[in-house]
Amino acid sequence: MSQTLSASTLLAVPLAPLVGAVLAGILGTKFGGNWIGRRMSHSLTILGVLLAFVLSALTLKSVALDGARFNETIYTWMVVGGLKMEIGFLVDGLTAMMMCVVTFVSLMVHIYTIGYMEEDEGYNRFFAYISLFTFSMLMLVMSNNMLQLFFGWEAVGLMSYLLIGFWFNKPTAIFANMKAFLVNRVGDFGFILGIGLIVAFAGTLNYTEVFARAADLAKLSFPGTNWMLITVICICLFIGAMGKSAQFPLHVWLPDSMEGPTPISALIHAATMVTAGIFMVARMSPLFELSETALNFVMVIGSITALFMGFLGVIQNDIKRVVAYSTLSQLGYMTVALGASAYSAAVFHLMTHAFFKALLFLAAGSVIMGMHHNQDIRWMGGVRKYMPITWITTLLGSLALIGTPLFAGFYSKDSIIEAVLESHLPGAGFASFAVLASVFVTAFYSFRLYFLVFHGKERFDQNPAAHHDGHHGHHNEHHDPHESPWVVTMPLILLAIPSVVIGFMTIQPMLFGDFFKDAIFIDAEKHAAMEELAKAFHGPVQMAWHALTTLPFWLALAGVASAYYMYLVNPALPAVIKVRVQPIYTLLENKYYLDWFNENILARAMRALGTVLWKGGDEVLIDGVIVNGSWKGVAWVSGVTRRVQTGYLYHYALVMILGVFVLMTYFVWLK
Repeated sequence: MSQTLSASTLLAVPLAPLVGAVLAGILGTKFGGNWIGRRMSHSLTILGVLLAFVLSALTLKSVALDGARFNETIYTWMVVGGLKMEIGFLVDGLTAMMMCVVTFVSLMVHIYTIGYMEEDEGYNRFFAYISLFTFSMLMLVMSNNMLQLFFGWEAVGLMSYLLIGFWFNKPTAIFANMKAFLVNRVGDFGFILGIGLIVAFAGTLNYTEVFARAADLAKLSFPGTNWMLITVICICLFIGAMGKSAQFPLHVWLPDSMEGPTPISALIHAATMVTAGIFMVARMSPLFELSETALNFVMVIGSITALFMGFLGVIQNDIKRVVAYSTLSQLGYMTVALGASAYSAAVFHLMTHAFFKALLFLAAGSVIMGMHHNQDIRWMGGVRKYMPITWITTLLGSLALIGTPLFAGFYSKDSIIEAVLESHLPGAGFASFAVLASVFVTAFYSFRLYFLVFHGKERFDQNPAAHHDGHHGHHNEHHDPHESPWVVTMPLILLAIPSVVIGFMTIQPMLFGDFFKDAIFIDAEKHAAMEELAKAFHGPVQMAWHALTTLPFWLALAGVASAYYMYLVNPALPAVIKVRVQPIYTLLENKYYLDWFNENILARAMRALGTVLWKGGDEVLIDGVIVNGSWKGVAWVSGVTRRVQTGYLYHYALVMILGVFVLMTYFVWLK
């Protein structure tokens, strides 16, 4: 087979979901006159994403087996001076893997949505949004230049805003999508500064050309300081990733985004938008490898996120919020791996996490449907016998999440922990503690959710809010839970399979083979973590067997055992502990008071600054001095000039004589 890929085939991958989105969004809504119905809308969008997935899978096969590569410009938008602004694709191992993950998870979410959004008035609009989101994400991961990367970056941000606020009559949803939008703008400001610095000093937007000049950039200082330019560029780029990939302290938008429908929780918070930042840093590895300071910053931020967001998951009672905090914690793991220069381990965890986290979100949605739209895990219990498929898939997803040997999450998570232990950066000590402690915390809150929902005595008849549920208009006295329809359970089963086996199958080529050889660059002399891992690796079976004697396995087991004892054997214990550690519980319940700080200190300070700029800058300086001052000045000059223009000849003669006298005096004085 050819060593190059077809441009038209690659172009069809993002365009297929785009066409589906446009048809459903225009012809299937009031905007276009509702020409096509629900069945046609979901059929067109699913067909588009299915086609994208099939083409992505064929591309991955060509890349992995035949060594095929693609790096070309598809379309030149404009040339400004020597700066080319282009649309182009770069397809290597990293891109091909991301294309498959994005399209597969998106396909599962599309199918699942048929069942989940069945009763919703905005059915066709929702399909248009998620299909457009898929197009945006594909443009982001396939780009070969910063301009297209930024377009995809902003487009997924816009689509997440529309999806989180999908139920626009719900005040909490509108607040959540505005919060997501504003927090992401903070990150994106840093991101565009980083891109601007690259353009200013490298003179190009193209990845390959930027990386070729990376060594020259590393020799420069940031103007006016003694900071390394490459460090400033990398930290600015990473601030963008902190917003998009919800790293502390820009993580605050993600838990609130649970206000959107469950399918988008799976799409945005599992496989796609939140992993864009991780993908971007891995793609920029030739730049990050040149700055130890930036890597250290990345590692510390990731370890704070991994540990402290996990603690918040322990006290949540909303089933979706538990999974959301789990996502934050796992994104922290990926970020720590990036800081340890284990980019391939970070991206490997991104892939395994996409499957089991999408599974857990969709399973949570299935439980919500089966429980008649109750989301509070305190009023569940014993659901296992009513929803067997949801139960078994949730168990498999949870086992993968906590890093059970042989499951997908085990291979990626253990590799990250080992890589951090082998890292010699100053922040590695704290990061090692954080990722190890997070193993226990993750296992505890995951199985707290699992035991409260699926085991123990049934508590759904005790739910105080059971008589009426708001947004779906259900009047349900008490009905037993029921298993979800096949359009919901089929995606669960199809996601459960890779959640179990994908790590075992792909760890060798992804971490220790040459799958990412030309996509990820590591300075092995300075950052030897992956080399150390390669020496200790003797196959996936031996790795799983050896894990039974390691600390992470026993920490995970302790977390599961603690959850089992506290929620099934001695369910009165959590209430006792809560009373004993009330200050800590209050701190966690208020999410470390970050939201309070943002809303009461930061927002007020920004409002005060805005008022000063408005009153002082806009009203006094711009309106008062520049706008009004200019016409007043012109009016004054006109008034003076008008007095001079009398119309009498002897006045003009006098002015001429005086003028000649002044000129003569001036020239005499000069001599």
